[in-house]
Amino acid sequence: MNEPVYIGIDIGTQSTRVMAVTETGDIVATASRPLTSHREGPRHEQQPDDWWRAVAESLRSVTSELGSSSPVRGLCVDATSGTILLVDKEGRPVTPGLMYDDARANAEAIEVDQKGAALWEQLSYRVQPSWALPKLLWLLRHGAAPHTYRLMHQNDWINFRLAGHPLSTDSSHALKTGYDLLQSHWPSDIFDTLGIPTNMLPEVVAPGTRIGSVSTVCATETGLPAGTPIYAGMTDGCAAQIASGAVGIGDWNTVIGTTLVVKGVTRNLLCDPLRAVYSHRSMDGLWLPGGASSTGASAITAAFKSEDLPALNKHAEHAQPTPLVIYPLATRGERFPFAAPDAEGFTLGVARSTEEHYQAVLQGIALWERLSFDALRAMGAPMEGRFTISGGATRSHALNQMRADAMQRTLTIPAVTEGAFGMAILASAAESSLTDAVSRMIKPGVPIHPKRPFSDYAPQYHLLLSELHRRGWLPDSLFATASQEANA
Repeated sequence: MNEPVYIGIDIGTQSTRVMAVTETGDIVATASRPLTSHREGPRHEQQPDDWWRAVAESLRSVTSELGSSSPVRGLCVDATSGTILLVDKEGRPVTPGLMYDDARANAEAIEVDQKGAALWEQLSYRVQPSWALPKLLWLLRHGAAPHTYRLMHQNDWINFRLAGHPLSTDSSHALKTGYDLLQSHWPSDIFDTLGIPTNMLPEVVAPGTRIGSVSTVCATETGLPAGTPIYAGMTDGCAAQIASGAVGIGDWNTVIGTTLVVKGVTRNLLCDPLRAVYSHRSMDGLWLPGGASSTGASAITAAFKSEDLPALNKHAEHAQPTPLVIYPLATRGERFPFAAPDAEGFTLGVARSTEEHYQAVLQGIALWERLSFDALRAMGAPMEGRFTISGGATRSHALNQMRADAMQRTLTIPAVTEGAFGMAILASAAESSLTDAVSRMIKPGVPIHPKRPFSDYAPQYHLLLSELHRRGWLPDSLFATASQEANA
């Protein structure tokens, strides 16, 4: 093995993963190490030293497998979106890592949303307690010393350890810290109003920009060659989107794991009057709109035993559409394609069997994906590209087919969907372009073609829309648009 490779590093919630990938997309080495969390009420923390330990061990495993004959051309790091820590002037952590879903900063989120309302409305998003900016404000109000401490995002900390000194952050991770993606700067007027010194914040560059190189100390710790280029990464959701190949205008990727997450590519920033969609920017300046619903596979795990799923899926593959309508929401509150904090799951009708109940849950997930795209289409989102699907839910052939039928689109399951793979592609793209790297490195996936007309599901979709509207969760405009689309 002497082919050049690119290293992708993914920092997840439960583990880190490192991949070495060739210029043609072959994964030649991979390694993973677990991570542990501390949760208490709305708080969710991890220790930054644990992140580095897991990454360093994974890198040693990968570089040992590669040996000295495979030149490493560059590396990129993704991490969970909105995860931050504070460090002192030597780069030592002075706080734990406040994780992407840490929700302690509820009061601060309301204040941030109000004081930056004009900009946030331009960017078409609503600040949430789990975002980095309200968490930073919470830290400053609970003992941090702003004149000496610096903010780092989760991947910034890893890049710091790789290079031996602080590096620029990427605009993708900076988004939830309040970075203005329209003007490409920190909005100092908003930060001044909040009492946040801008000298705490890192310089920001576009994803894929070369920001540093691996130090000799890190080379000893990890086996990486000293001087290996480090490129600015993106958040884990954007990394998975790159891995799916959804990088061209009109491309969309839906990930269904615990929740349902939609991400796509547009030339212009989408304006969402409901502020349920927010957009990153890619290395080539295109916008990456997306939204995360609270629906998803959590509704399946909440209602059915895992050992029963193979038989239930087999039955659902051959069953006719059921008139039973389920809004598959396992927890209270909805985020996309509309925001409804009081929303709760519901069932219209009575299941005659466990098999029908399961089928109706799958059908509900597929129809929710349809509603999500009806909402995006109403905002003017282009839909002419490839539609890919990933996440644990793609193991259900029955659900995959329902989704293709509900969308009336061919959906493709990518060959590789991991964030580390997406980061290896981004590192490679720095030497050419993102579209070129994707065309070289992504293998053909598995297509799922529609088999049923949408008219087989239209009555259930209308019932779902009507009930959501009756309960006051689905706004009038979206109700009218989705109903019209269903009749087309």
